[in-house]
Amino acid sequence: MNVPGAFDYSVPDDMHLERGDFAFAPIGKQMKLGVVMGFADAEPGRELKSVAERKSTRPLPAATLDFIDWVARYNVASPGQVLRMVLRSWKALDPSAVSTVYEPVGEPPLNLTPARRAALTEGGPFPATASEIAKRAGISAGVIKGMAAKGLMAARELPVDPPFAEPDPERPGRELSPAQAKAGEELAGLVRASRFNVALLDGVTGSGKTEVYFEAVAESVRQGRQVLLLVPEIALTQAGLSRISERFKAEPVAWHSGISDVARRRAWREVAHGRAKLVVGARSALFLPFAKLGLIIVDEEHDTSFKQEEGVVYNARDMAVLRAKLEACPVVLASATPSLESLHNARSGRYSHVVLPERPGAAVLPEIGLIDMKAEENKLEPGTFLSPPLVQAMAERMSRGEQSLLYMNRRGYAPLILCRACGERLRSPDTDSWLVEHRASGRAVCHLTGFSMRMPRECPSCGSADGLVSVGPGVERIADEARLHFPHARIELMSSDTTATPEQIRERLDRMERGEIDILVGTQMVVKGHNFPKLTFVGVVDGDLLMGGADPRAGERTYQTLVQVAGRAGRADKAGTALIQTHHPEHEALQALVAGDRDMFVGVEMAMREMLGLPPHGRIAAVIAWGPDLKKTKELIRDFLKLAPRTDGVEILGPSEAPISRLRGLYRQRLFIRGEPGVNLPAYMTAWRARQKRLPVKYKLQIDIDPQSFV
Repeated sequence: MNVPGAFDYSVPDDMHLERGDFAFAPIGKQMKLGVVMGFADAEPGRELKSVAERKSTRPLPAATLDFIDWVARYNVASPGQVLRMVLRSWKALDPSAVSTVYEPVGEPPLNLTPARRAALTEGGPFPATASEIAKRAGISAGVIKGMAAKGLMAARELPVDPPFAEPDPERPGRELSPAQAKAGEELAGLVRASRFNVALLDGVTGSGKTEVYFEAVAESVRQGRQVLLLVPEIALTQAGLSRISERFKAEPVAWHSGISDVARRRAWREVAHGRAKLVVGARSALFLPFAKLGLIIVDEEHDTSFKQEEGVVYNARDMAVLRAKLEACPVVLASATPSLESLHNARSGRYSHVVLPERPGAAVLPEIGLIDMKAEENKLEPGTFLSPPLVQAMAERMSRGEQSLLYMNRRGYAPLILCRACGERLRSPDTDSWLVEHRASGRAVCHLTGFSMRMPRECPSCGSADGLVSVGPGVERIADEARLHFPHARIELMSSDTTATPEQIRERLDRMERGEIDILVGTQMVVKGHNFPKLTFVGVVDGDLLMGGADPRAGERTYQTLVQVAGRAGRADKAGTALIQTHHPEHEALQALVAGDRDMFVGVEMAMREMLGLPPHGRIAAVIAWGPDLKKTKELIRDFLKLAPRTDGVEILGPSEAPISRLRGLYRQRLFIRGEPGVNLPAYMTAWRARQKRLPVKYKLQIDIDPQSFV
């Protein structure tokens, strides 16, 4: 499937093929399974190999095929790469296997043998396979089959991959406030219109956006159409599954990198046949072959996790809008902190703008304050990071039986391991990044590549036995410091190191929601979409972490993250407070946050973007050259620059060394391309890429339309 484009074949006279059919055809000396993407008249005199066989299975829908083509063109990728993302489970192309299950029939006779009586009394629940019943009852499977032959058990065949239950759209949800009900009806109306529309659901944290867009979900299910809810992370997938199951009394399809092959096969098949009505998934769920898609919801639409950075580089939010257009259905973009691009489209009338300006009932937005660390640092003991005001605020909550959250978006114990004797900084051996100490596991880890080694006892450079020191805080270090202040508190960590599986995530969130944790110390995983009724205080350990660097969206991301994390506080009947430790209290994002004035921040940020020609007032793209030799990688990017088409409205900056100049043993050089609003940047980059000849082995050029990462 990973081919640059479609191959041409002739169709035998006795074979009927349609667009989207799966068929076997020869490639070289091998027979491969592919998809019919289209038809054309044969060129006179051109000899073509023939399609060998049509696979008897449901074809890919026309809208899915069109989506493959559009995604490939927009993101300057090959259709084969995109098709490979669609076909994530080959076994799902075949019907589900069946198994024979058994269940008791009528009243059992009095003269049963002990084995048969055990089958009936201990072998349940029924129906079940013979082996399952036998294992539970402590007998052989032959006893079950013998009972079936005597009419004591009924045997029937069921699919191994059972269908998903039908959701109930009439099941009442939570009682909505007048503002929520109005917003829900507006979104449901877009679904009833059965045409393409984009709506930005713009609601403050805790305003009930989920319950509002559930009204649109219910309307789509009433019409017999499918719904896709995209969430940025697995942690939110679990929350989404629970909320949908509760509302619609049906298990939705889960789709993310953590599901098993069996679950993947079942999900793909049921979605393709239109039997699965509700899908909750990460960005890759967008490429499922929906039979009748009626609504797409992108929750936390601003989140950078929707950007795929490897393989086919794409933004799932933007591709969701594209897919909705091809499916002629509405898409809802939901966020408490919308991206400036979406906000601009809503304010200019391109998107519908549905606003929830306040929390329902007694809940109010948290009060937010800043702690100027320039004035507090001299009060801290060496190697400590929680200021006295932060500690005092947590102590007050502890005394009232309320919960606190400490936010630090840095995994591990310390982000830097330094030798005091020689100044050496421990780095990953094949990557230009520092190793992070993980004291809980006793290892030094590279978070970019996953490289890990046992924490050294002496400096690898100078051999000093006592020279290595940990510099800076990670969540492990913050949790340790919190335990020193509150030795009797129930303090727990939540990061991808401590909660790696969906089950662990759900368990930790459930205990926090039940009030079984006093202080939760967490990374980005705790920021979005969670509702903890007893959480009344949020402390941000380092409010400056996202600022600066080469990222033109740094201010926007700082504002979004801090609004989201502060918004975890005071979501029930008790008021919430958030304190942010910062060395730059004058920053416009922080000032807007404290003032509760988003328009002030948006105005400043939009003016800066317009002056620089950045989105939404311009288009941007990036080209990154990768290679094992630095000199040849520089030559590659310079040669590629010489091939750039000449056109008005395009500015090319670079080449330059990427901030992380070496990753996984490969050197990285990049170009930055800025286009005026009217420029079709994907088409320009496609034309540019077409001029590039075959790249040397082990070298590659990666094109990124609308980059989100600038490392």
